[in-house]
Amino acid sequence: MLQTLEMKQEIKRLNKEFLHSADFVVKEIRIGQVEEAILCYYSSLVNKADVEQNLMNLRQLSQLAQENLDSVQNNGKINSNELEKNGNNAIPKQLVKDDSITITTEKYNQQKLVDYVCNGETIIILIQSNQMIRINNADFAHKTPEEPETEQIIRGSHEGFVENFDTNVSLIRKRIKNNKLVVKEVLLGKETKTTAYYFYVEGVVDTEALKTVEKRLSEIELDMFYSIGQLSDQLDDQVWSPFPQLLNTERPDRVVANILEGKIAIMTDLSPTALIGPVTFFSFYQTPDDFNARVLVGTFYRLMRIFSFVSAIFLPAFYIAIVSFHFEVLPLELGNKVKSDINQIPYRPLIEAMIMEITIELIREASVRLPKSIGQTIGIVGGLVIGDAIVSAGLVSNLMVIVVAFTAISSFVVPSVELNTSIRMLRFPFMFLASLFGFFGIVIGTFLLVIHLLNLSSLKRPYFSPIIPFEPKELKKIFLRAPNYKAKKQATSFSPKKDDNT
Repeated sequence: MLQTLEMKQEIKRLNKEFLHSADFVVKEIRIGQVEEAILCYYSSLVNKADVEQNLMNLRQLSQLAQENLDSVQNNGKINSNELEKNGNNAIPKQLVKDDSITITTEKYNQQKLVDYVCNGETIIILIQSNQMIRINNADFAHKTPEEPETEQIIRGSHEGFVENFDTNVSLIRKRIKNNKLVVKEVLLGKETKTTAYYFYVEGVVDTEALKTVEKRLSEIELDMFYSIGQLSDQLDDQVWSPFPQLLNTERPDRVVANILEGKIAIMTDLSPTALIGPVTFFSFYQTPDDFNARVLVGTFYRLMRIFSFVSAIFLPAFYIAIVSFHFEVLPLELGNKVKSDINQIPYRPLIEAMIMEITIELIREASVRLPKSIGQTIGIVGGLVIGDAIVSAGLVSNLMVIVVAFTAISSFVVPSVELNTSIRMLRFPFMFLASLFGFFGIVIGTFLLVIHLLNLSSLKRPYFSPIIPFEPKELKKIFLRAPNYKAKKQATSFSPKKDDNT
């Protein structure tokens, strides 16, 4: 009776500790012949059928343990006092094991119990022996590995990361069957206790960058950690820069290719996105298709992407500078045509360009936020209808529509979503400078942009490498997709001397 009262008080305390959550399960159970226990878990984090199966296994193990203890007692190898000291129905640790789950026993600790239950474990409290049995059978919800929608390719692997640690590590280890692949984890967030983990290959990794990552991860002091963006802010060298300093990807093949070059990949169990660093500016213009396609094809499209960076930033600014200050650079026939068009527009070219650019951004944002079946329709129909109507109304010229459309297409060529966003934002300052100073304003903006890129770094590594510092032998990797016939040559990003000596 006394034991039952103690158990009821403990159940009441546990319900209070977990704030009477609807998915928190706590109840009395029996293990063995006499031993009564308390079972507690979050029903939202475990499979109830697995819990019942695990309880059956434990009861069988308890019965086997009791038979062994009885046999030992009957043979006179242990006295009754020692048997009572160990507990008649305590489960020996060496018997508590299963092929599909992990079961361990330890001394009952209230704070540890809270942590274990929140991690998806099932806990059985043995009041009489002051022990708790941990059953690690968490069943967190996550999607199956599918190709990321933002990083689709034509040839190659079509697998993607998910919001699950074991699945993601499996996708990496499937591609690197080597014990030199190191996976380490760290807890982030004092309240959320989110698990972050990072990959690298021992002997290949950039050791200085690894020390930087480990130092910055250890210095994170956030109470609430719930987003991969928070981790990116903590690891960036310059948070206020418009350029991303870590490569975001959901593709395991891309992660493998980068960590084999000596880089580090950082992930959390909250997001399928991996952060890769250190990277250079030109890393964002490479895709797995470059290496899966023919050499000349991969080289051609890589050059096209780099050219798209120039057109996406400078094309609207050049148009504004020409029609505002430098009509003489146009052929006579084209200049007369452009003049006749813009004379019908009631305001300056900058306002004309701003109307079109903001309209394009609104259509893009609407198509992203709406469901797929509606978003594509809005993007196509909205662009055609608004483009035709806005020209017919005399708000913008035909040439401006062409310029803005070509600029939008150029910005979408960038494989990285983060750099894509940065480029679309950067063209606005260049448009303002071109409207004030013409070509001279574009030169000023370009000068400031280059200075910023030269001073930028990724995990304390030069962001504009191999241009600054200048490495002639590495420069060809930016523009050319070299053939993969040098099997013994280790690809690297920041250690060209090692590359040459291999």
